[in-house]
Amino acid sequence: MDEKRLQYFKSLLIEQMKELIEEAAKTVNNMTVNGGGFPDPTDRASWESNRNFLLRIRGRERKLIMKIKEALEKIEEGTFGICERCGAEISEKRLEVRPVTALCIKCKQEQEELEKREIK
Repeated sequence: MDEKRLQYFKSLLIEQMKELIEEAAKTVNNMTVNGGGFPDPTDRASWESNRNFLLRIRGRERKLIMKIKEALEKIEEGTFGICERCGAEISEKRLEVRPVTALCIKCKQEQEELEKREIK
């Protein structure tokens, strides 16, 4: 992959990470400001349910931030866009859709098939 494309993916990843961190900061701020104090148990339960849902989302976003950091490291190391399993180049089309991907489409499909068999 040429340097121009690498810089494009780097800026895309940095922007994604920035947005995720901003959302996490908003969540923390809202949770400290809206700490509860509900006289009605139903309101309290609803608030806690919403809070737990939001925390699950932020947990997934935290994992995505880690994947973004790994992808940025790969850009610096010169291994970005190379499948971790087979060593083939990952198509730029796939990287456009999911720039944090570590597997080419063929290896990802094989991984998903194995996971389906393990679940059954």
